[in-house]
Amino acid sequence: MRRSWSLPTVLILCGSVATAGMFLKGDRGTATAFASVFVLLAAVNSPLVFPRSVSASEARRRSTADGRPVVYWRPGCTYCLRLRFRLGLGARRLHWVDIWRDPDGAAAVRAANDGDETVPTVVVAGRAYTNPDPAWVREQLLPSP
Repeated sequence: MRRSWSLPTVLILCGSVATAGMFLKGDRGTATAFASVFVLLAAVNSPLVFPRSVSASEARRRSTADGRPVVYWRPGCTYCLRLRFRLGLGARRLHWVDIWRDPDGAAAVRAANDGDETVPTVVVAGRAYTNPDPAWVREQLLPSP
């Protein structure tokens, strides 16, 4: 769990140090703007932006039951963020697995990507797709005719 919060923590610490320096120099407006940017960056790179993660085994079980895709991701991944934001509210309908929290999830991603932990890896009907187009993933959520 610590790994998933390491980037946001570093962003907050660096932003705090830089903001304190600006504040002490008397540049309060710039310091406030700078702090806001670092807080925003930390929030976007935190696990809070993503729907609640489940274990890989639970995601596979749920996917088998409801047919929805499983998304393997990790905090700080810009491609995962792009997928998450472009899916909008539909992202909540997917089963998300944080590979930094779940060793079985990381193993599943390595198995699908020739030993690499390339994310996002989306599994639809037992087949893995690495970094798929968000529009394609959205189509997988539509009910079959």
